This record gives sequence, C-alpha cells and structure tokens, in this order.
Amino acid sequence: MILTLTPNPSVDHTLEVDRLVRGEVLRVGSTHAQAGGKGVNVARALRRAGVPARAVLPVGGSGGAELTALMGDLPCVAVPIEGETRANVAVTESDGTTTKLNAPGPSLTPAETDALLAALEAELAQRPAWVVASGSLPAGVPDDLYLRVAELADAHGVPLALDTSGKPLSAAVEAGSVGLLKPNLEELSELTGRELSTIGAVTDAAREILARGNGRALVTLGGHGAVLVEPDRTWWARGPRVRTRSTVGAGDCALAGFLASGPDPADRLRHAVAWGTAAVSLPGTAIPSPDDVPADAIDVVAEPDPRWAVDSL
Repeated sequence: MILTLTPNPSVDHTLEVDRLVRGEVLRVGSTHAQAGGKGVNVARALRRAGVPARAVLPVGGSGGAELTALMGDLPCVAVPIEGETRANVAVTESDGTTTKLNAPGPSLTPAETDALLAALEAELAQRPAWVVASGSLPAGVPDDLYLRVAELADAHGVPLALDTSGKPLSAAVEAGSVGLLKPNLEELSELTGRELSTIGAVTDAAREILARGNGRALVTLGGHGAVLVEPDRTWWARGPRVRTRSTVGAGDCALAGFLASGPDPADRLRHAVAWGTAAVSLPGTAIPSPDDVPADAIDVVAEPDPRWAVDSL
C-alpha cells in the first residue's frame, strides 16, 4: 500500500474552451469536476492501476463534503477542520494551453495541523511501501511541515517521496532524509538558484541536493520528458508526441507511475513518463489507464549526453 498526504486538497473544476480571450464571453465545450490536490491525484492514479493507496487529507465545509464524495471508493482518512476546502479552476484551450486559478485554501490551526500529522503517523504505523507528501501548504501551517513528515516516516522506516516547491521544499531538502524528490525543471532551478538549460546542468543541480543526504531525484521536464538522477547514475526518457488537452496532474501521474513499477530504475522512469504522457492527453485531472501509453513506447537513455539542450529534446 502507498500512503499519500495532501495538506491543501481541492475540488478541481476544469473548463474546456477553444481559445481563452480576456474580457470576452466564452462558450465552454465541456466541464469536469474531480477530487484534487497533488497527493490525491497520486492516490487516484495508483488506484486506477490496481495499486492499493490511501489518502490522508484535511476536509472542511461544503467543499470538504464535495471532495469526499468525489473521492469515490478511494480509501481516505479525512481529518476535519473548521475552514472551507478550496475549489480550483483550470481553463484548457484546444491547443493544450492550461490556465490555472488556484485558491489559497483554508487556514489550519496548530491543533488541526497536529491532528493531521497524528492521522498520518497512525497510518505510517501500518508500514506502507511509500509515503508521498505533496502539494502546497495551507495558511497557518509552518514551512517545516514536510520536515516533520520526513522525521515521522524515518521513525517508522517508510521511504518518503516529496513533491512540493518553495520554502517547504527547501526545508525538507536541507534535512537530507527524502528518499525521492520530484521537482519539475522550474522548481529545481528555483531551489538551486540558477538556470538549467542542459541535461548536464539538470543532473548537476539534482546531485547538489542529493549530496545533502537525499536518495534520488525524478525531474520532470514537461514535453521534454524526465530525468532520473541517482548519486552515480542518470537516465533520461521521453514519450511519444500526443495532443495535449491538460497538463494539470501530469506530474502526479508520473510520480505514481514511478512508484507503481518494479525496482529497476530505468523501468521506473519508463513507467513514469508513460503515465505522465497519457495524463496530458486527457481533460482536467482525469486519470489515465496504465495502458493508454504503453511503457514500451518510451525511449530511455542511460547516461545521456550532458550537452543536450533541454528545449531541444
């Protein structure tokens, strides 16, 4: 079983339009509503593939009730809070361009934060294969939340996969106890403070954060694939070109694909890129089937040329 923690979940509404024009009245082709938040997306993707998953998340108000209903048969531990669970809106255009309007979410009290961590620790005691902590932090939650999660995971012998950004990412990276980091290119660039235009630059930046005691990094590059970096090995992979309908949740599906596959690193990267590629071809945060893009359609290159430009891949 894989456990996920989503401190700031959401109900995700997606509107499909031909073209987004500011200030105009637009006709919406279709709408979708799904349970959202990065950890929730990971759990949904794992569940779709038949991998047992359980989600821990705070819920409150009518938004929380809607979110819980949208979770369907996905097992979850819903920690009640006083605030209102947020609703996000994504507008996707026919060319795949996605505009996201993310609400800030509720403010958690210290007691609610402690209750969320207590619920997580109770699940960690069941010794899941992984715990995935991901997404932004709601107001009231300190930047070191994921550091506290890492300490709990370490105490129970459960490897941690972390997908976040900004100060919460920096705090956890500095502690050096994350088994798998999953930044995208922009987040890794922000973390290291420099532009990353080549595979070599991406690899060097990833190894810089691994040197602090972290395990490995899965760096997603959008339409240019992904790079898996270990202390002494590197792989790059890219999937077939597909029509992009929505990029929302694609990185979460990639992380789920990585965690759902076997122990071989190259095979894990292959499945990560396959699941992420499939996700962008679907509307909103719809979850792909593992067979939507077969893993054997993914090219994996061991020790890619460090001179390769990311935007040319």
